[in-house]
Amino acid sequence: MPASRKINGQPPRVLIADASDLVCQSLAKALETPASSFEVKTCAGGTKDLLAELRADNLDVAVIGLQLKDGPQEGLRVVREMREIVPCTRAILLADTLQPDVVLEAFHAGAKGLLSRSDSLERLCKCIWSVSEGQIWASSEQLQILLEALSRTVPRRLVSSTGRVLLTKREGEVARLVAEGLTNRQVSEQLKLSEHTVKNCLFRVYDKLGVSNRVELALYSVTHRPSI
Repeated sequence: MPASRKINGQPPRVLIADASDLVCQSLAKALETPASSFEVKTCAGGTKDLLAELRADNLDVAVIGLQLKDGPQEGLRVVREMREIVPCTRAILLADTLQPDVVLEAFHAGAKGLLSRSDSLERLCKCIWSVSEGQIWASSEQLQILLEALSRTVPRRLVSSTGRVLLTKREGEVARLVAEGLTNRQVSEQLKLSEHTVKNCLFRVYDKLGVSNRVELALYSVTHRPSI
């Protein structure tokens, strides 16, 4: 990757957090190269130390191990808390295995990317860049898991992170069907609307939810549902 890529004129600031100090240092060394152009910090302490580090520094991306020193699932708890304490820092979760339950929990917690520890350094770099630029990083297999989970759930309204309903009834119907994988034509046939109406409605949905494509809409649908 070209070293000239920057965010607001500065290299992306990245925090690496894991239960293993060796993993943290190894990843930091690998990422702090002219080719990647990242500014990297590490944290191999407990959950309390990590949350304090996140609060204290203005970071673009935090790459967090699913297992931290305080427990095998502590990474998920940190990612959830990040949505409240540092909403501008985007989280990438590193897991030993990407079983369906891990995929669902990761994105539901608020992760913007999910990688296996066995993934290559090149893939990690691409993931960090994509997430730092506001994109979602998810493989086709992960998206399939999310879509299957979405299709099994009872349709509900989409809400903001504070629980506020964002869409009208018609926008919600269009968003739900698109998130389930239907094309604009299929949505128009099911709702008995013109394709032009569906397209315009979808643009309003994107704008209200702060997403830019069908993939991000599907992820939003899974992670922003009101609790009952």
